Amino acid sequence: MPRHIYQLRASLAEVRPPVWRRVLIPGGYTLDRVHRVLQYAFGWLDCHLHSFEIDGESYGTPDPDGELALRDELDHRLDAVVGKGGRFRYTYDFGDWWEHDIVVEDVFAADPDERYPICLDGERAAPPEDVGGPYGYRQFLAALADEDHPEHAAMLGWVGRAFDPVAFDAVRATTLARRMS
Repeated sequence: MPRHIYQLRASLAEVRPPVWRRVLIPGGYTLDRVHRVLQYAFGWLDCHLHSFEIDGESYGTPDPDGELALRDELDHRLDAVVGKGGRFRYTYDFGDWWEHDIVVEDVFAADPDERYPICLDGERAAPPEDVGGPYGYRQFLAALADEDHPEHAAMLGWVGRAFDPVAFDAVRATTLARRMS
């Protein structure tokens, strides 16, 4: 039986200008592996909790205290929970609350000469970890863009590195995603 590849488009909700990624992921990946691919595609560090909402069901790492009703993502494959044209939500960092709207754009047979996952393309850099969600990110960008902003120096020091909000490198995202899968 041929492997099927899912073409997903993941967009950060409530972030303008849009930040998005298009990835190719084997349908046989469990949702924990889909999570890791998304982490690398967006350049995040997997420092926070996450969950998937698919057709009214929540998936993620089960809560040992039972406070979050999550189905175990290790037990559910992408191809078993969603199909072509399907939509679902991925939330990363329950503090900052980064919601990703994900669409299954296509499902097709794998190219036997290709190595997956692949980040095909995307737009703009993802927000840095712990920036404060969509509102905090807007404030962060405003401070970086204006040298006279009262928080400009503090935000430069906080991020600790050069940050170009328009930069995105699909080849780097693919390389990182392949290392972890």
